[in-house]
Amino acid sequence: MTVLGLDTSNYTTSIAAFDGTNGENCSRLLDVKPGQLGLRQSDALFAHVKRLPELADRLFCHVGKQTISAIGVSTRPRAVDGSYMPCFLAGESQARVLGAALDVTVYAFSHQQGHIAASLWSAKRMDLMDKPHLAWHLSGGTTELLLVEPEGCSVKANRIGGTTDISAGQLIDRAGVLLGLQFPCGKALDALSAQCEDTECFRPKVNGMEFSLSGAQNKVEQYFAKTQNSAATASYTLRTVCSAILCATDAALRQYPGLEVVFSGGVSSNRLLREQCQRFAPVFCPPQFSTDNAMGIAVLAWRQGEMDGNKNT
Repeated sequence: MTVLGLDTSNYTTSIAAFDGTNGENCSRLLDVKPGQLGLRQSDALFAHVKRLPELADRLFCHVGKQTISAIGVSTRPRAVDGSYMPCFLAGESQARVLGAALDVTVYAFSHQQGHIAASLWSAKRMDLMDKPHLAWHLSGGTTELLLVEPEGCSVKANRIGGTTDISAGQLIDRAGVLLGLQFPCGKALDALSAQCEDTECFRPKVNGMEFSLSGAQNKVEQYFAKTQNSAATASYTLRTVCSAILCATDAALRQYPGLEVVFSGGVSSNRLLREQCQRFAPVFCPPQFSTDNAMGIAVLAWRQGEMDGNKNT
């Protein structure tokens, strides 16, 4: 059985195939003009509609269309009431057309559930899909600390901490644009920070498992104005993010001792974060599956198809 997965987030168009063991993901970042901080939802939706046929052509060069037995798609950012972004309509509409044409079931999941599944599959820790664990979802629009519990073939993610205002990804992107980097700025800021050995940072106030990063943005701007040093500012920004995440994780493990900590989302591919979090014995997946991708959605669709098949036998 081979299933498809589609994910049309605010940053990346992606389509994937999974056969229960192996998978392939085809992705492309949305184009953002230099100096801009992202896209309007209407522009992102239009870009996804243009990109999906190109990515599907690439994927189907390796995947036989006749073997597709189900389709998974992300339809909203998170699996909670009121979670909605128009950009996910692009993937959902394509998935439902494909499902009708191929006469196969279409399964809907959240973007966040897909991130968690992609991280666990690529880290070879699918056992955690069936166990409670802690997970950070660190992306361009989300910085949430989650208590993740099994829910059927998927997971239920309850927010227990994270930012109260801007996300870690937003802070990183705003710092990157300040330094003249191309949006999204995570990879470039990470590379730039490696040129500086300074360990200075701003330490955001952490209240239990929650913290604010809007004040950190002001500190980053002030630091760059004072130093005019791009590499040092990149390091300052990333170490500031790491400081808040480390403190919140410590608090979470005091409240939920013994649970493993999983990192998902594009920010979790950051080199400094991976280094500084080693004391938690964390689950980090390969960087290509930390960023937005459809592989996790395909994995969830395969699990749901297996579960439904077993019910019918």
